Parts: sequence; structure tokens; C-alpha cells
Amino acid sequence: MAACVQEQQANTLETLRELADLVIPFALRAACDMGIADHLIAGPLHVEKLAGKVGADPSSLWRLLRALASRGIFAEDQHGIFALSPVAELLCGDHPLSLRDGLALIGPDLAAWAYVDYSIRTGQSAFDYIHGQSYYDKLARDEDFRELFDRSVETQNRIMLRPLLAAYDWSGCGTIVDLAGGTGVFLAGLLARYPQLRGVLFDLPHVVSRAPPVLEAAGVTERCAIEPGNLFDAVPTGRDTYLLKTVLHDWPDARARRILDVVAEAMRTDSRVIVIEALLPSGDAFHIGKLLDMNSLVLAAGPDRDESHLLALLSSAGLEHRRVVRTATLAILEAASARRTSHVDQVSKQSQALLEALLDRATLAATLHPRLRREGNTRIQPSLAPHVPGLRPIGRRSQIREEAGALAIRAGVA
Repeated sequence: MAACVQEQQANTLETLRELADLVIPFALRAACDMGIADHLIAGPLHVEKLAGKVGADPSSLWRLLRALASRGIFAEDQHGIFALSPVAELLCGDHPLSLRDGLALIGPDLAAWAYVDYSIRTGQSAFDYIHGQSYYDKLARDEDFRELFDRSVETQNRIMLRPLLAAYDWSGCGTIVDLAGGTGVFLAGLLARYPQLRGVLFDLPHVVSRAPPVLEAAGVTERCAIEPGNLFDAVPTGRDTYLLKTVLHDWPDARARRILDVVAEAMRTDSRVIVIEALLPSGDAFHIGKLLDMNSLVLAAGPDRDESHLLALLSSAGLEHRRVVRTATLAILEAASARRTSHVDQVSKQSQALLEALLDRATLAATLHPRLRREGNTRIQPSLAPHVPGLRPIGRRSQIREEAGALAIRAGVA
């Protein structure tokens, strides 16, 4: 019994050591920054030769790779020759699911995480505290930081694309406005998959200026407009679909509500808005959204939300949710303008009133006009048509109902 308890304690200690480790996360990112995996695509290399290719000290590089290989990242034989492992293949730039650029060492982010306790104590962004400016202000002013950020987000978007395309039918979305869409990687992938769609890439001027090569590489330049602007001021109006992909979690409720208000104002009554976010589950089960939520707190003081919180936020902006589609990581929420619902209700009542009036007129005419003949059900004869405006001289009562419906449409109430 005592031996069993000791084993459990040892396993617990090992788990805590792994969770608290800083060496492997930083070593992994350094390997990505140096492009080590790319130099091993052609085959294994001795550490000294590899060091010459990546510009590193051979002894220090060997220590780095030895640590990574001990966790299954790269493989080492006894002679100091390193090769790709199945995990390390995902660090190659040419892999379709490459994580290389998504695991960069982004200095400003790491500096903020060193002050995570500030965010926990105050509820404010540690990034703002350390750098004296917000995350997005620094992106606008620091070109090196912006390049690292863009490459990281582009990697995330490529990985998101597959499950999100599979989970939701995008074919009827018409023209999609990708709001805060970055350099357009996600939108370009979407348009490439659905050639009937058109797109509008909307983001700040310094962001969308990097988009043309992305759209050109995907072959969608002719179907995608680029419109610079500020999400908090105004967005393109009257389009079919508005996409907010992992945008709202960067902002506290008041700012997120402002974004939704601007979008709702731009929508037609038949437009839709698609919100893609991690919906946080209750309890202590693992979910990637709980980690994203901490990252949002430290870097931007924005929260990831559970389903009820996000739906309430949509409702407060006059948006009525239609459905929620979940994937293993993110959820797709589809909503429409609440104005559409009230409009449809009003139209339905107007159409019904017009239909009943037309049917009453047809019945009255059939009763009073002496030249009608009976054939089981009342029929409208050619000589009666002038006395029942809008009805063609054909049909039983069901056909009269169809004709009345058509008149309602022409009258602009259906």
C-alpha cells in the first residue's frame, strides 16, 4: 500500500514538473526560429554540419537538440546525428500543417507573460502595463513585431481552415466580409474552396497592405476586394455575410458590443453574421478555449466566453442567433438581424389580410354574378375576371389562393 502511494506521489510530481517546464517550450520555439527542421528534410545531419547551416555554435546546438529529442522532437543516434521525427516534421515550412511560424519566439508577448500575476491581480492587460501601449497599438508601430504576429496568425488560420470548412456549409454565403481578417489567409482559403463566393477583406490599412500576395497565391484576387478601415467606426454595408473569426475574445464586453453594433448597422435585413470563437465549457475538463482565455487576459484583457454569455452579447446588439455548430476547438455561431424577424412577422400579417380580402371578393363575386356556373367548386369564368381585379379567369379556390399570394408579392408585402 505504501509503495502504491509513493508511486502515485512520484507520478504527480513528474506531471507537475512537465507542466511547469520552461525549457522545452522555449527550446522548441528557438528551433522554429532557426528553421532547423527545414535543414533536415533532405536527410539526417551531424550536429556540426547542421550548426554551419543554421549559424549556431555546434556544442550549444547539440544541447538544444538533445533536450528536444528527449521529448520526441527530433531524433538522435549515438553519433550526434539528428533527423526528423514524426513530431518534428510538423516544424518544416513545407508541411501542409506546418507549425513553424506559429511557434515563434515573440519577444513582446513573452515579456508580458513574465508579468501574468499583474493581470491576475488587477484584471488588466500585462502587455499594456509592460509596454505602455495596447497590443494593437504596438502592432501598428513596430514592424518587426507585426511581421512575427502576422506569420503566427497566418499559421493558425491555415490550421483552422480544414475543420471550419468541414463543419459548416459556406456555399450560400454570397459575398463574405471578413472583418479584422488580417492578411486574408482564411478568406483566401474559403474562396478557393467555393468558387461561387466573393469576398471583402476588411482590416486596418497597415494590415491589409500585406494581403495582395496572399490572395494572388490562392488565385482569388478577382473575387476579393480589399477595404481598409476601423472595425469600431464603420464596416462595408449591405453585404450577404459578415464574418468575425476569433475577434470578440480580444475585447471586453463594452468594446465587443460596439463591434457588434457597427456590424448590425451595416447588415441588410437578410444578411447573416458568423461569429467563430471558443465557447468555454463549465467544470474542470480540458478545453483549448481555457488556455486562449488566459492568453487574451494577459495580452489584451479580453475574455473568451461561454455560450450563454456570447449569445447575450449578440442579443444586446439586436442580433438573433440561428444555430451553433461546434468543432473540437472552436464553435461557429450564425445570427441574423432581429429586424428581419419583426419584418417577416409584419409581412406575414399583411399578406394574410390581403389574401382574406381577395378571397372574400372572389366568393362574393361567385355568389352574386348571374353568369357563373357550378362545377363542384366555384370557378371564375372569363366574363367575371373584370369584376375580380387581379385574378386570372382560371382556377378553383386553391388556385385563387395561389393567385392571391402572387398579388401579395407584387404588392410588396410578401
